[in-house]
Amino acid sequence: KNKNLKTDAARCCRQSEKKGHPASLPTRSQSRGAVRIVGGIYKRTPLAVGNRPGLRPTPERVRETVFDWLNHLLGGLTGISCCDMFAGSGALGLEAASRGAELVVSIELDRRGCEQLRAVVEKLGAGDVVQVVQADAVSWLSKSEQLFDVIFIDPPFAADLHKPAAAAALMRLKPQGLVYLESDRDFDEQALADMGLETVRSGKAGAVFYRLTARARPKQG
Repeated sequence: KNKNLKTDAARCCRQSEKKGHPASLPTRSQSRGAVRIVGGIYKRTPLAVGNRPGLRPTPERVRETVFDWLNHLLGGLTGISCCDMFAGSGALGLEAASRGAELVVSIELDRRGCEQLRAVVEKLGAGDVVQVVQADAVSWLSKSEQLFDVIFIDPPFAADLHKPAAAAALMRLKPQGLVYLESDRDFDEQALADMGLETVRSGKAGAVFYRLTARARPKQG
């Protein structure tokens, strides 16, 4: 499975670079602080946050809430597969790996950001679980054959990528899978329905709106 995944990643990475897709915005890589993994075997591991336009790691208290939800809804994270479409610092994907995920694909377009994330994965000895892919997230998912239990969508807020990202995510989401959305604005149920999603859990922390969603069920009648 991982061999096929790496083949997909290499092919889609080359295609993304040729096409110049903007879906995982390339950014500068100077450090501006760190966040920490909040649970699991890598708990308290610091993750550097580069000084990149649009890079805004999911706050620790939000991650703690979201992973509590996932633990409850999925009966634990052991053995699940996850995709972090806009990896940035890698916080969401590494949090999943720390809590028992079997496979995590962290997608980031920025080359230096990928190098930093790969260095963290190597330091943690998590290479058997976490695959770091340098590619456009929407393009890569659209071409991948891998299915996921959880897909995280947390793009740069100004990029307005939630809708195309959700469309790509639904193609690779398992039937009972969940999609995480994070944004600086709330999504009403009609906006979610237009993306093919419906709310399972939602919350707000400061200016951040976040929710777990599932594939929208067909309307009755």
